[in-house]
Amino acid sequence: MSQTLRQAKILEQIKLKGYQTIDELVEFLGVTPQTIRRDLNQMADRGDLERHHGGAGPVSSTQNAEYQTRKHDHAEEKQRIAACIASHIPDHSSLFINIGTTNEIIAQALLERSGLKVVTNNLMVASILASKPDFTVIIAGGEVRNRDGGIVGEATRDFVNQFKLDYGIIGISGIDEDGSLLDFDYQEVRIAQAIISNSRYVYLAADYSKFGRNAMVRLGNLDQCTALFTDQKPPEKIVELLKREKINLHIAS
Repeated sequence: MSQTLRQAKILEQIKLKGYQTIDELVEFLGVTPQTIRRDLNQMADRGDLERHHGGAGPVSSTQNAEYQTRKHDHAEEKQRIAACIASHIPDHSSLFINIGTTNEIIAQALLERSGLKVVTNNLMVASILASKPDFTVIIAGGEVRNRDGGIVGEATRDFVNQFKLDYGIIGISGIDEDGSLLDFDYQEVRIAQAIISNSRYVYLAADYSKFGRNAMVRLGNLDQCTALFTDQKPPEKIVELLKREKINLHIAS
């Protein structure tokens, strides 16, 4: 069994049963304790699970990983997703971009486009896009979070509600198997909801690690999106939902 498949099975088992000891995973997969320890350490470093003495459990549903950790996790996958989304944004479009490390990479990919008009509550995104002379970048007002340059608050939501734009590019922390879009910050979610309501087309960017990931605040549902951009085929229940709701699926391979 390959390391990739083995780690996927570990993650699936932990999502299904919660905390698992090393001995339980050894019996489940038929490999050595050393192999399981090595896998768990690698997966914990990526933020896929939480490592505990003698085993591992699901990541917290109440607290997101640190910004610098998220920025480097799944970087190659995020690059592919970003390029795919950028290829679906026409020149001279108007768009929202919300908070998230994937969206910062998408902003970099959008520099290949021309004449975009962008409204964002992400200072990092604004800084990247402002380097393009033919872009118009509008920053929402509100409280700036020092940990990631995100702008949040009631003033931010009110600002977003003044616009009706072509596209809304949304990042997310987790996608439940019933299609629920999940995040950690209530204020951030309120702004993302406003972006969805004021976008003609909603593009959701989510690498494969977001499927089945827990977070405590419900943003909405996949059925509010026009298209999902990811790096691998989603779990079967998500695929069925996408087909049923006629949501376009783009796998950036």
